[in-house]
Amino acid sequence: MDSSNSTKQNNNLSLNEDPADEENEFCPGFKDVDAFVKYGLGTVVAATKASASLPQVGDEYDLYRSFPGFQEFCETQGDGLLHCMSQIMQHHGCRAHMRDRNKLTGLEERFDLVVDSNDVILEKVGILLDDAAGVNRSQQPVMPAGFQPPKIVVSSWNRKGGDSGSGRSSETFRLLHAKNVTRPQLKFREKVDNSNTPFTPKIFVKPNAIKPLPSYFTNKHIRKERPEDLDVPAALADFIHQQRTQEHVEDMFAHPYQYELDHLALPENLLSKPEPQMYKPLAETKCSFIDNLEDLVAVNEKLTKTSEFAVDLEHHSYRSFLGITCLMQISTRDEDFIIDTLELRSELYILNEAFTDPAIVKVFHGADSDIEWLQKDLGLYIVNMFDTHQASRTLNQGRHSLDHLLKLFCNVDSDKRYQLADWRIRPLPDEMFQYARADTHYLLYVYDRLRVDLWEVGNGQPALLQMVWHKSKDISLKKYMKPLFTEDSYMDLLRKQKKAFNTQQLAAFRLLYGWRDKLARQEDESTGYVLPNHMMIKISDILPKEPQGIIACCNPVPPLVRQQVNELHLLVQQAREMPLLKAEIVADKKKALTPIKKPEIPLFGPHDTSRVSESDSPSFTPKELSTKKGALFSDEEQGEEVDINKMMGLVASAKITLFEEKDTVKDPGHHTVAQQKACRVVESFQNPFRMYLPSNDIHISQNAKFDPSTKIYEISNRWKLQSVEQQQKEVEAKKKVKEEAKAVAEERKKAKQSYQESLQNVATVRQQASESIKPGGKKRERVASETGESTPKPNKKLMKAAEKQNEEDSTPPLVFKPYDYSQSDFKVFTGAKGKDGKQFDPDRQGHEPRKKKNAKAQKSNACAGNRSMAFFGGKSERGVRRNWPKR
Repeated sequence: MDSSNSTKQNNNLSLNEDPADEENEFCPGFKDVDAFVKYGLGTVVAATKASASLPQVGDEYDLYRSFPGFQEFCETQGDGLLHCMSQIMQHHGCRAHMRDRNKLTGLEERFDLVVDSNDVILEKVGILLDDAAGVNRSQQPVMPAGFQPPKIVVSSWNRKGGDSGSGRSSETFRLLHAKNVTRPQLKFREKVDNSNTPFTPKIFVKPNAIKPLPSYFTNKHIRKERPEDLDVPAALADFIHQQRTQEHVEDMFAHPYQYELDHLALPENLLSKPEPQMYKPLAETKCSFIDNLEDLVAVNEKLTKTSEFAVDLEHHSYRSFLGITCLMQISTRDEDFIIDTLELRSELYILNEAFTDPAIVKVFHGADSDIEWLQKDLGLYIVNMFDTHQASRTLNQGRHSLDHLLKLFCNVDSDKRYQLADWRIRPLPDEMFQYARADTHYLLYVYDRLRVDLWEVGNGQPALLQMVWHKSKDISLKKYMKPLFTEDSYMDLLRKQKKAFNTQQLAAFRLLYGWRDKLARQEDESTGYVLPNHMMIKISDILPKEPQGIIACCNPVPPLVRQQVNELHLLVQQAREMPLLKAEIVADKKKALTPIKKPEIPLFGPHDTSRVSESDSPSFTPKELSTKKGALFSDEEQGEEVDINKMMGLVASAKITLFEEKDTVKDPGHHTVAQQKACRVVESFQNPFRMYLPSNDIHISQNAKFDPSTKIYEISNRWKLQSVEQQQKEVEAKKKVKEEAKAVAEERKKAKQSYQESLQNVATVRQQASESIKPGGKKRERVASETGESTPKPNKKLMKAAEKQNEEDSTPPLVFKPYDYSQSDFKVFTGAKGKDGKQFDPDRQGHEPRKKKNAKAQKSNACAGNRSMAFFGGKSERGVRRNWPKR
């Protein structure tokens, strides 16, 4: 009864208080705008998660659609959504016929209605935001030419106030981002390095060191001031840089304080139950804004005298490629410090004296990003850190955020509206200043309370405390890694989006991704500012044919996209020229996002095509294949820029070569210790199939060649014993071939010599005729050959000539009778045709006269005119063989 009466009284009280609360409420059920926005954001997030769990379009959706219950549920929910959308459109004064049942044009009309309604609603939202920002859209009065109204420089916390005489208090609007902020990167002494090279630590002085800093970092400033690198060509400068850094590769990418962190010993008071020390109120605590070197040195001296202090950072990443650390908050038990890291960016390294002191505890909350930001921008490292976020996770609390811990232990409501503010704004607004101060002011008290809870949950044992200290040390060992662009970088983003692209869309996405990364590095802008991910995916999906289509895919249009729209259009055109793959390969792309299977299976070699079909084997052009010889450790990869347009085939170059020739081995005297070890490792690799290779290509390691304990020594000796007989047979066969060739050459030489000698003893036809016709009719006898002279083998031509000569000798000699010229026909000398007498004619054949030929010759010779009888025109007597009459 008492409980029922109490509930009634409470209900009555609530009913009595309802009218007053309703008057103060911003909206029914919500006290202010923040509560309404928070509730609406949660509702939108829940709806988005629910929509993501629905069946996707395709086979899965068709399967569910086959069930009648699912169809009925979809229709019911669809009608409810259309009704809700219609009411929202009617509220904003738009057409709201969303439930049109026309199957032909209903879908297009509904889509147009949604687009028009979204434009109207967004336009109203833009007008209201401009009014809240203090931008008056009303028409300004016309000013005379040359008149310039006074400019009022305002920050993002612009004020919209009433009339000065009305006495009403001004209304403050807090905006997170500011326009027209001067870029702080322009004032940095050391320019931001956005190159596609690994990050090297900025530290050059190592306080509180147990292990000294390597010489590479201590001499870094000296190397930067060396003048000999300024006037050399780019290629020579790269070579000089490579020679200087190849000996310090291990030191360049190592954590400078790794040795100190590995040997960190915690005192007993940090592993025992502490006594929480209450924080001072904000009004009673001194807070200083540090923006010069003198104040920074004073802060460092104060920090070195304390036993613990809290640290937090404010970072900006939208208008910078790598991000900028804009503010640092440090709080001790008695004082708060706000340090301007934009002004003191190059001097903050002096805080390493306190940050790396193992006797001082540094308290962070969620230091995963803070550790990397300190290394990247300021060159600061942390030794002996306690992360309250890791302590909250170890205690299995429901929430691990800083505002939850402040509400739990300090009963303080933190304002997170400035968490994503533009911290580059200078001067810093008071609201943002107080927000930054509150992040670290209560953190030391939270640190004490968490240690007490860890001690109590651990039943008075330091096990949980040691776990948190160990996790915090692992976070301190993190190293900043610069985002590097590779030919496969776009695939990581594509996998997160869960998009199935064809070859043209994939090529467009790859080209746009490379263009965005290159431009962002050049302009020092974030990739989200150059071209957001959802816009890039939309352009790749649609592949617009005109530049206006690219602009239509972006809303709002990024400034750099509007400037470079023609270049983007060329990239999209280049992607549209790519051929489309078959359906089977596209199916493989949906699963693995790679159209071709990569031959990178460790169990099989890159040339083993027994398990790869012909359709899956890639076809590369000579431009796509790399011809660089492989090595175990390649020094040429440092500083090498890769052309993205030429690297179409993703082929990894070989790093270990078993068939390398001896000539390619460098002189080990010029190698470093690591490279000499690498050479020994390469020499230790042996091919098990060397014994089956030809003898002229045998390659045995120099170390294993003379070591009898190795298998290579045994195999090589066995192979040599087996090949001795074969080598001897080959040598004997070669000797026989040489001897036969030599004998043939000698025989040819002798035959040629004998033939020349035989020609000297043979008389020509004219000599025989002149010898046969001598006074007295005596024929000259042939001189006998001398005795002992070897007679060469007679030739066939010589035998025929001798036979003819014997026939001539056998005929009886003719008696010489002088020719009677009285019987000659002298009409021949006049060109007339004479009788065919027995006059001697050298051109006439003696045994077989041809009348037709002679008649033609006489006819042609008759037209010669008064020419000599001894020389006939039109015919040469040189080289003609005469048949002289036989006597």
